[in-house]
Amino acid sequence: MDNYRQAKVQKFEEFVDRRLKPDLVSAIAERDKVFEQQKIFSDLRRNIENLEKNSVTSLRTMVNLGSEVYMQADVPDTQRIFVDIGLGFHVEFTWSEALNFISQREERLAGQIEEYTHLIASIKAQIKLVYEGIRELLQLPAERSIQEPIF
Repeated sequence: MDNYRQAKVQKFEEFVDRRLKPDLVSAIAERDKVFEQQKIFSDLRRNIENLEKNSVTSLRTMVNLGSEVYMQADVPDTQRIFVDIGLGFHVEFTWSEALNFISQREERLAGQIEEYTHLIASIKAQIKLVYEGIRELLQLPAERSIQEPIF
C-alpha cells in the first residue's frame, strides 16, 4: 500500500478514535441521564396517584437529610407537595398541579431522549461511513471489510 493511502487510513482511524467514539460515548451518557430523570418523574407520578387513590391525608415517612442520614418525619397534610423543578428550586404544588407539571416535564424529557437517540444514530452512521471509506481505500471487497466495533 502506498504512503498516501496509508496516511489517509491513519487519519480516518484517528478521526474515529479521537472524535466520533468520544462523541458517541458522551451522547449515550447524556441520554442515560435523561432516562434517569424520566424515571424519577414517573415514580413521582405513581406516588401522587397512589396518594390520591388511597385518599391519604397524612403520613409518616423517612426523610434523607443528606449523606444517607435519615430521620422520621410526620406529614400532617399531604394535599400540597414540594417538587424539585431544577437548579435547586422547589415549588409547592397541589396534587393536580404536580401531575400537570410532571406531564409537561415528561413530554420535554421524551423529546430530549428522541434528540439524543437521533444524535447517537447519526454518529454511528458516521463511524460506519468512515469504516466504509477505509475499506474502499484498502480496496477490500465488501465481505472482507474491516471489523467494525459493535456499539
